[in-house]
Amino acid sequence: MTSNQQRVVVKVGSSSLTSLHGEISSKKLEKLVEQIVRLKDEGHEVLLVSSGAVAAGYRKLGFINRPDTLPEKQASASVGQGLLIEAYSKLFLSHGYIASQILITKSDFSDEKRYNNVRNTMNVLLKRGIIPIINENDTVTVNRLKFGDNDTLSAKVAGLIDADLLTILSDIDGLYDANPRKAPDAALVREVNEITPEIEASAGDAGSEIGTGGMKSKLDAFKITMASGIKGFLGRADTSGLLHEAISGTARGTYFIPNADSHTLNHKEQWIAFNSGPEGDIVVHNESKEFIIDHKKSLYPSSIYEINGRFSNGSVVRILDQEGEEIGLGVVNFSSSQLRKWKKDTNQETAASSQAVVDREAFVCHLELSVPL
Repeated sequence: MTSNQQRVVVKVGSSSLTSLHGEISSKKLEKLVEQIVRLKDEGHEVLLVSSGAVAAGYRKLGFINRPDTLPEKQASASVGQGLLIEAYSKLFLSHGYIASQILITKSDFSDEKRYNNVRNTMNVLLKRGIIPIINENDTVTVNRLKFGDNDTLSAKVAGLIDADLLTILSDIDGLYDANPRKAPDAALVREVNEITPEIEASAGDAGSEIGTGGMKSKLDAFKITMASGIKGFLGRADTSGLLHEAISGTARGTYFIPNADSHTLNHKEQWIAFNSGPEGDIVVHNESKEFIIDHKKSLYPSSIYEINGRFSNGSVVRILDQEGEEIGLGVVNFSSSQLRKWKKDTNQETAASSQAVVDREAFVCHLELSVPL
């Protein structure tokens, strides 16, 4: 790619793809595909994170309304996912492009090896000119192992493939300083460099009945992209030419621009911070906290106050202070049983004191990020 060509992740919600009756809207789908085709014709690489499987499928199972139970939702997704990818494939092929499907579960990201395998697969597809279409595998995923919504999934995918831009297409044309559905004088926010508690409070919880992600989930997604050094854009899906304008910086909507002075997470840090799933806790002495945070030091046995849970060498654990406040997450070099043994045996702890329990390079500071881990 040239300097003018970008790698773009496009996320589209259910309400932007389906009719009022909950079925796939051919007209909406065609308009979206035409916009993506324009980006491809201009030389950009595009990956699409598409919702809509449950919304597209539940009518085919005879449900009048969107189902509420997990088995019914998963059965609907099983039918709807096939319909959705078939529709996409036909439309892209008519323009000379090939689409592929990747169904992901949270466990694919929580395992570092599988996480890296997914990235390698996506990179090959993008470099070969394919348009990967990503969705969570709703047919088999249980609630405790879900990403939560495709806003979060799209942000994590954007970081995974080193995207230049995440564009979230929604049923609202950006972030407002108040909920526009309740406050007629609410003003559109054109650019955000930091997602503050005040911004989150003013965003409300607006969301359609068809989709699952409201404004809060979108802000959480952009927290992830900004921490990963990736630009974001939120705009209304039915705006003509929106994707082209989003890339050029002229679109109506809200741009989320990372602060140039803030720390940008690399792949390893992104996996630790957003995907790993900690397996235990290490509580450190309060006086050691500032050395870890301010002086960016590794964690050594002498700093450990308490060890909670059972974990093995190479696991991700939470690092807490004595009040239980989370300092960050890190990959441990030793198992919980080894660390407990050192705590009991002063001589062994002294002998091991020069060996880092968590290396600085494998630690992500929660306070540094200001992002929910």
